Amino acid sequence: MQKRVLIVEDEPSIRDMVAFALRKAGMEAIHAADARSAQSSIGDQIPDLILLDWMLPGMTGIELARRLRREDLTRDIPIIMLTARGEETDRVNGLDAGVDDYVVKPFSARELVARIRAVMRRAHGEDTEGVIEIAGLRIDSAAHRVHAGDQVVPIGPTEYRLLHFFMTHPERVYSRSQLLDHVWGGGVYVEERTVDVHIRRLRMTLAPHGMDGYVQTVRGAGYRFSSNA
Repeated sequence: MQKRVLIVEDEPSIRDMVAFALRKAGMEAIHAADARSAQSSIGDQIPDLILLDWMLPGMTGIELARRLRREDLTRDIPIIMLTARGEETDRVNGLDAGVDDYVVKPFSARELVARIRAVMRRAHGEDTEGVIEIAGLRIDSAAHRVHAGDQVVPIGPTEYRLLHFFMTHPERVYSRSQLLDHVWGGGVYVEERTVDVHIRRLRMTLAPHGMDGYVQTVRGAGYRFSSNA
């Protein structure tokens, strides 16, 4: 699945350079010039990672990072701080605010993409081979296969994308509209009840292995992936 990265940077030239590097690396780039527009963008579509400039108009990147870490919806989103401030005390302040990595300007696009991929692997539980495993259920992203223990799990393409999203974002509740945005894409018109159909199919796929209970309904809110009952 294409990773969605939110670039929060008030310098258009830097935003454009970073966005070009991300698209070249097969990622989707979303732009925000300040904290307010970043929060609005996150409300529309939760990104897989945030690139956050330290010096922003209105609210600094440090303040925004602290705010995101306090909210249930955003506390687990990986954040990489982009800044010209390279002193040790600045790096410590950034890390204390909850950012996952710290890239000092000027930086190369190649280094930035490598750091993004490394942070995503750590945050989403993927190892270097693109394998995600939770409670005996395993996705091999490179091979596009799912295993339950030692058994291969036959799975349809939409159910695979849905399962991959759930397993890279466990323990978090997503509404039907959020799942449509993340799994089907915001530019595709699909009715919300379609989500329910594919949730049922995913559960049926996992049921023979006793793992259908991992896909949980949260009444009035949506769905969650969890190995905890």
